[in-house]
Amino acid sequence: MSKTIIGRAAEQEILARLLANKQSDLLAIYGRRRVGKTFLITQCYAKNLRFYCSGQLEGNLQVQLYNFKAQLEAYFPNETLDIPGNWQEAFSLLRTCINGLRGADKKVLFFDELPWLDTHRSGFLAAFGYFWNVYASQRTDLLVVICGSAASWMIRKVVNNKGGLHNRITQRIRLMPFSLQETEAYLKAKNIHFNRYQLLQLYMVIGGIPHYLNAVQRGLSVPQIIDRSCFHKEGVLYHEFSNLYHALFKNATIHLTLIRALASRPMGLTRTQILDASGLDTGGGVTTALEELEESGFIAKALPFGKKLKDTLFRLADEYSYFYLRFIEGKLSTERGQWMALSQSPAYRAWCGYAFENCCLRHIGQIKRALGIPGVATTQSSWHLAGNGTKDGAQVDLLIDRADQTINLCEMKFSEQPFVINKPYAAILQRKILAFKQNTQTKKNTQLILITTYGVDDNAYRQQLVDGEVTMDNLFGE
Repeated sequence: MSKTIIGRAAEQEILARLLANKQSDLLAIYGRRRVGKTFLITQCYAKNLRFYCSGQLEGNLQVQLYNFKAQLEAYFPNETLDIPGNWQEAFSLLRTCINGLRGADKKVLFFDELPWLDTHRSGFLAAFGYFWNVYASQRTDLLVVICGSAASWMIRKVVNNKGGLHNRITQRIRLMPFSLQETEAYLKAKNIHFNRYQLLQLYMVIGGIPHYLNAVQRGLSVPQIIDRSCFHKEGVLYHEFSNLYHALFKNATIHLTLIRALASRPMGLTRTQILDASGLDTGGGVTTALEELEESGFIAKALPFGKKLKDTLFRLADEYSYFYLRFIEGKLSTERGQWMALSQSPAYRAWCGYAFENCCLRHIGQIKRALGIPGVATTQSSWHLAGNGTKDGAQVDLLIDRADQTINLCEMKFSEQPFVINKPYAAILQRKILAFKQNTQTKKNTQLILITTYGVDDNAYRQQLVDGEVTMDNLFGE
């Protein structure tokens, strides 16, 4: 395995196991654009890669076949090849080339951006399925890797294929963005050192997307990095928002409309509320688009505590998309210091609260470890009680329902110093805990957990109310 790969420990273990298998395997790896799928495969399998081709965005059948032939010639320079007339001929050429290889070592064949290879009525998937079933699966020395950024397409057309590829996938990997710990390690490998509060601020803007992190320049402060990346024409994120969705989805208009609707209510909307907020109708492909956005990691869904399936909440999970819609869209400027000014505004402080909560929801595993319950079965949800003219409402944004008859009510607070529970906030917490117990009639033990950047100031209110703490360092895996 290559030593240049940062993090991805679990994925690298899977890839190593497949390489050692005494049978042929078909691996499907998918995840959103820019998350590092191609890098992971090409680096891990650098010594065993015997063929690599990639689909070309908006390329027609002839373009894809020409590219396929060119890659064959690159990997098998002793072969004289004609451009294949169709995909059946293309895979026949590949078989001939592979047959000429010697040695018992595992031979990796990597097909990248599979959705772009499968152009309309091209017959690609059928030909690929035949190649796998009749040839590749019958050998013991092939590892075929298929990859795509359109995660929903990969699930629908490949993993859940009803034709020749039905139940043929032997392993799948959904590659997610870097965690905070991996982000820290990645930047350290580039000799870029920030303290964890600064890293958290950067993560809240761009998430753990390796391509975005690769643009971070040594010697700049986090505000300078955000300013140059997002607010200047040469910045890597200046035009990213629209390009990102249009590259992944054929009809990105619906997807962008849904993203904008969810950005208007950061803590989530039901499907009915999404339709109301977006102006889309039920027959407009909304269900499919929501599934595609979820599989690609842009949105997440959860069933609120004690609610029915129809009450499922969808929320915007992609850090950059929310940041773009909150601060960049309609305000693009090449003026130096744009972000410096915005970061002093009340809108910035409100955004920090949601962005930190989103970061916490991305690191549930680290929160469970900090609470000493990594092996306890749990479900995560939220809880909301609407207020009326006679009583106040209440909300818990993260509720961890544990199999050991305990429920953790988690409050998430972003601050530049240890968080102080004052008298008014203590009263809010007391009302929230009481409202939850009375409204849900739960018989489980309830515990209040505060998740903060620098911990909670140890005053009388903290001693009276708080059952456990999780800090920023815990989110980094400590």
